[in-house]
Amino acid sequence: MNQFQKVSLFVLRVSLGWMFLYAGITKVLNPGWSAAGFLNSAKTFPAFYHWFASPGLLPVTNFMNEWGLLVLGISLILGLYIRWTAPFGILLMALYYFPGLQFPYPNVNSFLVDDHIIYILGLLVLMSSRADKFWSLGKR
Repeated sequence: MNQFQKVSLFVLRVSLGWMFLYAGITKVLNPGWSAAGFLNSAKTFPAFYHWFASPGLLPVTNFMNEWGLLVLGISLILGLYIRWTAPFGILLMALYYFPGLQFPYPNVNSFLVDDHIIYILGLLVLMSSRADKFWSLGKR
């Protein structure tokens, strides 16, 4: 891998990491935050997303969402355990994608592909390129 590719992957890793870290921090630090509104307004697979918002499961859903984003962000920024955390980030982004989807429009300005799909692709690139092997604490 040449230097430009390494720098590009490093910038991608840190910028995605910051985005996930910030999203997690803002949720963890906001005691009033809940995924319930997002889940209950699902247009695709509404029964599935309403189940995540059910009273018995919502605290777990909120915890996994908040701390999953935070841990994924830290993992990417530090370059640690990316091959383990990226699949969970991909799953989380896929779960974010479907509630707003009115096929084939994930939102009013997109056709099939929205930001969640781009995040999934970025995580796949980082995971498959072994981006944790340079300029990271995961370097061996």
